[in-house]
Amino acid sequence: MTTPPSTLPARALDTTAGRPWPVRHLSAKIAEYVQRMPSVWVEGQVVQLNRRPGAAIAFLTLRDTDTDVSVPVSVHTRVLGQASTDITEGAHVVVHVTPTYWSKRGTLQMQAQEIRAVGLGELLARIEHLRRVLAAEGLFDADRKVPLPFLPAVVGLVCGRESKAEHDVVVNARARWPQVEFEIREVAVQGAQAVTQVSAAIAELDADPRVEVVVVARGGGSVEDLLPFSNEALVRAAAACRTPLVSAIGHETDCPLLDLVADHRASTPTDAAKRIVPDVAQERAQLTQARTRMVAALTRRLTREGERLEALRSRPVLARPTTMIDRRQEEVHHLHGRRDRALERRVHAGQVEVGALAAQVRALSPAATLERGYSVVQRPDGTVVHDADDVPGGERLRIRVARGEIAAEALPATTT
Repeated sequence: MTTPPSTLPARALDTTAGRPWPVRHLSAKIAEYVQRMPSVWVEGQVVQLNRRPGAAIAFLTLRDTDTDVSVPVSVHTRVLGQASTDITEGAHVVVHVTPTYWSKRGTLQMQAQEIRAVGLGELLARIEHLRRVLAAEGLFDADRKVPLPFLPAVVGLVCGRESKAEHDVVVNARARWPQVEFEIREVAVQGAQAVTQVSAAIAELDADPRVEVVVVARGGGSVEDLLPFSNEALVRAAAACRTPLVSAIGHETDCPLLDLVADHRASTPTDAAKRIVPDVAQERAQLTQARTRMVAALTRRLTREGERLEALRSRPVLARPTTMIDRRQEEVHHLHGRRDRALERRVHAGQVEVGALAAQVRALSPAATLERGYSVVQRPDGTVVHDADDVPGGERLRIRVARGEIAAEALPATTT
């Protein structure tokens, strides 16, 4: 039963399960909305181009260069013919399109009014601008780079499907170290899918705890073929890889940005194989040389030390060890003698000095005066009598002579 348009909800928000929009009405609403959209310049990569002979309209699929998003585009063959260069699959283009919604099919399509191929010079200029931006962020700094492991047990390899790069890495690495194992991820290394697949493979190998180093290998190619390896999304995916990363794109003329962000750059896949594993034959030869040098060095050292020991043993101090002790003993005896003589001189000088001092004391002593016949008169209390008038008659006195004392009594004073 057809619902009259007048009874339909005016807005999508007003629809309910009881009052829905018919499909034709929804399709008309979408077409009306899309028709109000202005024309826009779109950049992308041509991944599919259908141009039928005699047809006026060609159809192509325009894909984003960073993510897996694409839109269909219809273009008049006249517009394709007006392009400065021939448009083919894989070309990088900018297209001036007008969105168109086909109501019957319910599909959105872009109609192209003009299409331009992005030239190589412009692409290289964009890469150079991106290089400066990423360098300013520090993604290429040397301190971010980590050394490769000396002997990785498992190597992750990102390469093209059944590519010569895979053969060069695996064969040369196993020729150098047969025990090395590989975790190989075969992906698209050029074209529209390259960025997505290579980035996913790097992230997958980085998450594998067994993988100790990741190699991204491709056997060279044109500048256009190598554009995915200068893509910002791929470069940032490589910068986020915590496992040591080796870039082996194999292009000497130009330097993809992956070479700058990788921990190590190899000029070719073969060179990458030489960098990730050591040469077992060379390592054994170096080990033999090192052992030979060690033995020679040890022999020279033992010979030199033996000669030094013989020279030391021939010295008199070791031939007759008591020589040094005897000389020191003689010095001790000599010092003892000097000590005794010095002490004896000091004692004699002291004795002479004491005798002189004793003579001086005796000369100054009252006893010496008494020896010459003098005496000292003292009262009973010991007071020395200096004046006869000070002694009353009959007072007991003590007369001290050189040897002993004499008791006396003072006579009474007489008047003359």
